[in-house]
Amino acid sequence: MNITSAKFEISNSDVTKCPTSTRHEYAFIGRSNVGKSSLINMLTGRKGLAMTSSTPGKTTLINHFLINDEWYIVDLPGYGYAQRGKKMQEQIRHIIEDYILERCQMTTLFVLIDSRHDPQKIDLEFMEWLGENEVPFAIVFTKLDKMSAAAAKIQTGKYLDRLREHWEELPPVFYTSSANGRGRAELLDYIEELNRLPVAEE
Repeated sequence: MNITSAKFEISNSDVTKCPTSTRHEYAFIGRSNVGKSSLINMLTGRKGLAMTSSTPGKTTLINHFLINDEWYIVDLPGYGYAQRGKKMQEQIRHIIEDYILERCQMTTLFVLIDSRHDPQKIDLEFMEWLGENEVPFAIVFTKLDKMSAAAAKIQTGKYLDRLREHWEELPPVFYTSSANGRGRAELLDYIEELNRLPVAEE
């Protein structure tokens, strides 16, 4: 798939104010500082499309980006950023859950995992919650350029082994690097394949 256009459309904290369209939406989520904005920019080939920051927890809204005038990338707030404070954490949790559970246009949720770390309880619990609610999702390992191929295989293998303890079948898995473009073609091909399906209706 070629990305010929990518533009920001709207930000909001209320799922009912998301675009009133019948376009496919592909949402991206992960723990704070997992490289979500960088991945979106890499996928679209637009360096400044999603705002990146060295400060975790900057995304606090649902951000819609219209791609090729045909489908949306949705940048969701990151979860698990303790310094937000309990009230803010609760607000973010509601924003995330409302979008994921109520937005019928969301075709797939891409859950980003920092490949450098051992399996994190918060990620495993989040994916368990997705499974319980029958939410379609895929796993995207990020920052593969930060370690050797051998170390990356070990680290990502740990995660998948933990998931296999509870899952009979794993969701699709992608291996990416925003620095060198790894995984871009695979992710876009997967989205292109899903774009051929009808958009879910309420």
